[in-house]
Amino acid sequence: MAAAEETPEAVGLDPAPDSEAGVRAQVRQGTSGAGHIIRRLFQLRTRMWQETVPCDLTGPQYTVLGTIYMHGSMDQRTLGSHAGLDKSTAAPIVERLRGRGLLTITRDTADARRKLLDLTPEGRDMVVRTAPFAAEVDEQLLAALTADERQVFSRLTGRLLEGETPR
Repeated sequence: MAAAEETPEAVGLDPAPDSEAGVRAQVRQGTSGAGHIIRRLFQLRTRMWQETVPCDLTGPQYTVLGTIYMHGSMDQRTLGSHAGLDKSTAAPIVERLRGRGLLTITRDTADARRKLLDLTPEGRDMVVRTAPFAAEVDEQLLAALTADERQVFSRLTGRLLEGETPR
């Protein structure tokens, strides 16, 4: 038994990555570490969104509409920067919202190469009607945390995203 107690992990050292214990530690981290927790939180939020928000609008679609609502007309690159969406994620969302008549895409009069996104009256109405439900989802998601814990959570997750830029 004494030998088992002197394994690298038992004395506070990381096991060698190519040892069986090292591989098991890496598998454990990959199946229950930060990525796993983030995925589960995403699934939880998605379920809460679907159960709470009564309109046919996804969370990312709401983020696009809400970002334009808050900041006004903008090009897609600026939208991606404000909303934390990469080009390949934002483009189909923008196209779906345009197809639903919730936003418009027009050429910038100052630079014809630049396309500007803006809310239609229906898109503005959708943001206003959805806002209380989106806030409720956030409340539900963070309900187990105290006000101080929410601030810590926000600060720490913000640090993880510092310097991250959508592509």
